[in-house]
Amino acid sequence: MDKVKIKHTDLEIAPINFGGNVFGWTLDEQQSFAILNKFTEEGFNFIDTADTYAWWVNGIGGQSETIIGKWLKDRRNRESIVLATKVGSQTQKHGNDISRKHILKSVDESLQRLGTDHIDLYYTHFDDNVTPVEETLAAYDEIVKAGKVRYIAASNVSPERLIESFQVAEQNNFPKYVALQPHYNLVERVGFETQYASLVEQYGLSVFPYWSLAAGFLTGKYRSEADFSKSARGEGVKKYLDAKGIAVLNALDTIAEKHGTKQATVALAWLLANPLVTAPIVSATSESQLQTLFDAPKLKLEQEDLDLLNNVSK
Repeated sequence: MDKVKIKHTDLEIAPINFGGNVFGWTLDEQQSFAILNKFTEEGFNFIDTADTYAWWVNGIGGQSETIIGKWLKDRRNRESIVLATKVGSQTQKHGNDISRKHILKSVDESLQRLGTDHIDLYYTHFDDNVTPVEETLAAYDEIVKAGKVRYIAASNVSPERLIESFQVAEQNNFPKYVALQPHYNLVERVGFETQYASLVEQYGLSVFPYWSLAAGFLTGKYRSEADFSKSARGEGVKKYLDAKGIAVLNALDTIAEKHGTKQATVALAWLLANPLVTAPIVSATSESQLQTLFDAPKLKLEQEDLDLLNNVSK
């Protein structure tokens, strides 16, 4: 499988990023190990998590990083993995926080849970919109110089604060964000395409979209109100079951049948066909779901497929 480089770094990744929010939530430790083993045995090497996953289960999070840390120790494969985690999102104990104090405390806690001495890619998970950009970037500068973090990236940061971050980094010789993790998929196009795509081009960012399958909606398993009880995430996709959403599912059905593949594979291949997208973030809780991820980089959609998907998802 062809690897791609995260821009402005020496990190090489396979073009699917495994989303670790399921570890300690819908997958226990043993199940998580099995999924991670299969994922890496197939040649994939990019794992994404956050310090607060899965806080909605225990109020504070930490389970996902702990499970990944135990798996890395068990497999002794840290050097072959590109590991991303995040800082700044809320728990029941605190709101969003990207202050220096919180970053310095959180990075050490993440390193301890992950059982490693460095994080390859460290994200601003959610901007608190209060901490001065200079303070956040100065904290990142500290932990990069200390060898705790190799590169930094941004997720839920407004376009304005993102631009300011690059200006402040330039003025102070602080580290610059190398990647963006936006909410982007076939039924959530507007935000990224209108507010962030031009910034991605301007600053040469790698893009790792989250909720690439719209919380499972783009797998095609939610077709009616009755289907929402099929999983823990079912209620979250109700908003997509409208005329546009159904048109997108119908198009995915047509293209999946044409190529002899699954709807989820087509939805991921659509993202990968976008030259701005480096590696979609996607989770799986079974081997059959994993296979749909493995097939995505191999599926080259034809122009008529892309035109159909672009038209129905406008």
